[in-house]
This record gives sequence, C-alpha cells and structure tokens, in this order.
Amino acid sequence: MFKIQTLNKIDPEGLKNFPLDRYEIASEFSNPDGIIVRSMKMHDMKLPGNLKAIARAGAGVNNIPIDKCTNQGVVVFNTPGANAHAVKELTIAGLLLASRDVAGGIEWAKTLIGQGDQVPALIEAGKNNFAGQEIRGKTLAVIGLGAIGVLVANAAQALGMKVLGYDPFISVKHAWKLSRNVGRAEGMESLLANADYVTLQIPLSDETKNFINKDKFKMMKDGVRLLNFARGGLVNNTDLAAAIESGKVARYVTDFPDEGTLKMDKVISIPHLGASTAESETNCAIMAVDQMREFLENGNIINSVNFPAAEMEHTGGARIIVANKNIPNMVSQISTLLATEGYNIANMLNRNKAEIAYNIIDVDRKQADPALADKIAAISGVIMVRIIQ
Repeated sequence: MFKIQTLNKIDPEGLKNFPLDRYEIASEFSNPDGIIVRSMKMHDMKLPGNLKAIARAGAGVNNIPIDKCTNQGVVVFNTPGANAHAVKELTIAGLLLASRDVAGGIEWAKTLIGQGDQVPALIEAGKNNFAGQEIRGKTLAVIGLGAIGVLVANAAQALGMKVLGYDPFISVKHAWKLSRNVGRAEGMESLLANADYVTLQIPLSDETKNFINKDKFKMMKDGVRLLNFARGGLVNNTDLAAAIESGKVARYVTDFPDEGTLKMDKVISIPHLGASTAESETNCAIMAVDQMREFLENGNIINSVNFPAAEMEHTGGARIIVANKNIPNMVSQISTLLATEGYNIANMLNRNKAEIAYNIIDVDRKQADPALADKIAAISGVIMVRIIQ
C-alpha cells in the first residue's frame, strides 16, 4: 500500500485515479511514499526517509528543493502543458489589455456612479482618454516556445499579428505544433528591435532571473508593450520602472505582481490567474497522479525535472530501478553484482541527465530477494534502489 500526502488542495478528479486498494491518500503522513503539491513551499521541509517522488500539479517547481531531492534520490515531476490552454487564454487577454486601456476605462466608469442621467453623456465625453491600438498587424515576439509559448504564438498569428518566436532549445515535439507562419528570430537583438509586443514564456532559473533588464530594454522599440505570464523575477523591477518613465515601455502586464510593480503606473497587475480555471486544475491533478502512479508501480519516469525520462515495458519479472551518479563503470558494477547473485537480465534501460543516471532492469525471476536492494545500494555512487515485484 502506497501512502500519498497532499500538501495543497488537489482536484478530486485527479485523486480518483489512485486505486483505493493500493493507495492511501491524506494531508498528513509521517513517512509518505509520494507527495503531491501545488504551490506550498517545501524548501524548509524535512524530506521523509521513505519518500520516493514529488509531483507538482503545475509547471513551475521553484517551491521544491530540487537539489536536495536529487541527492536523496527523490524524483520530482511537474505537469508541463496541463495548464497551457488556460495560460494561453490569459496571455491573449493580456495582449488586449496592453493595447486597449480597458482596465483604466472600467475604473474610471465606476467614478460616475451617482451622476444619474448624465452618465451616458459623460461616458461619451471621457472615452477618448482610454483610446488604444489594435493588435492586428502588429509584431509579437514570443520568447520561449514550449507548450504555452507555441499556443500563444499560434493564437496571436490567427488574430492577425505578425509573430516572431525565439527559443534556441525548442523541442521537436513543440516545433511540430508551431504554425509555419510564425517567424523564427535568429537572435535576441533583432527579435526585440522588431517587436511591438513582447511576451515571456520561459521558466525562472538562475540563468533567466532578471532576464529583461536595462540592456534588453535598450534593444526594444519605444512604446513597446511587455507581458509576463511565465514567472515573477524574470523582469528587473528597477530597470522596468526606468523604462516606463522614459516611455520605452508603454504598458507592462504581469500575472506575478509584487510590491514594486503594484506601485508603478502603466502596469496591469493580475493576481496569478494563469492556471486558475477548473479545467486546468483538473488536468494538472490528473497528470500529476498518473505520472506518480507510473513511477511507483512501474519505475517509469515521465516529465521529471531532475531525473532522465525513462520508460520501458514491463516484461513480467521482478523489476529493479537504480539511480546513480553519472560516472563510468556503474552499469558494469550493477550487472556484475546481479550475475553474482544469480539474476539474469531480461531487459535493461539506461538513461542519464546531467549528473544523474537511471536504470530500469527486468530480471528473469518473478521475485527478487529484498536484500538485493541493500547490496546494490552499497555500490559507491548509487543514490537510490527499489525493487518492484
């Protein structure tokens, strides 16, 4: 029986995918096998000794201590693409809000309460203060062509915009989904120099923190409109304030407001609503649960942020999964030990990602001695071992 701890409210439609005869689910467990989390910060949390996996019902994982999990052999999953349509729709709304001062107009209209029959005339007299521009025919730069970026690029192109995409690491899967009418930017400077609108669709990391800064603003047109529906921290607030003051940035729309942006003029602060749809929360929960089950029951890894992707059909015998440091001679040591213990390897898969290697090994016995896991774990460089009977 696997124990699954939920650290946030997880959509019940997803949790229903855990079979009750094999899983216990609760918000409190002293030593769970798996954790499903949304936004709760786990950096100060002591990881239970029995913990095997953490599934984030969402794409961002900056609330999870990735390095600590890796060192402890805990696989961390996220759910890229599960909330992509919800974020795409809000990004398109952000494009329109950046173009037409709808938000300002609505707030102004509320000040006319009490004017009675004069309201229609006052509306007509004041509406020009909130005039904007159309997005049709304008150029949108999409930085990051993952699941969300591709959807945003395609939708903007369908709305009549000229779209330029930039992602030197775009996957083949996402490239196939990108409209052929979306242009490819060769470099950041040419991309920003030609854009009327810029939208960020990249993750936050040490490399992308303050990605948009004074140097990038210098590359942009005057009056550019900037959107951030990706992560807080991607835009340098000090440089943004200066760019707004100078007229370089006409409008900034963000789904990740902070104290600084809330005080700025010409900033539309949306309270992190990108994935806040019933459909998105359900999709994320289902995907997180399915990935957790696939790993706990079969050892297969799908959408992990710290371990390599690894899937192998189970041949029916006992399955041994081993994670180790990605150093020479590990596979031969593991296979030699199995042979010494009298196990024939029926099928084997070895994958690596950065400093971590992961092995799925099916042997020709229906049952493997549980003590075998301790013997494999004793090999220098091994991080995690589990036997699936």
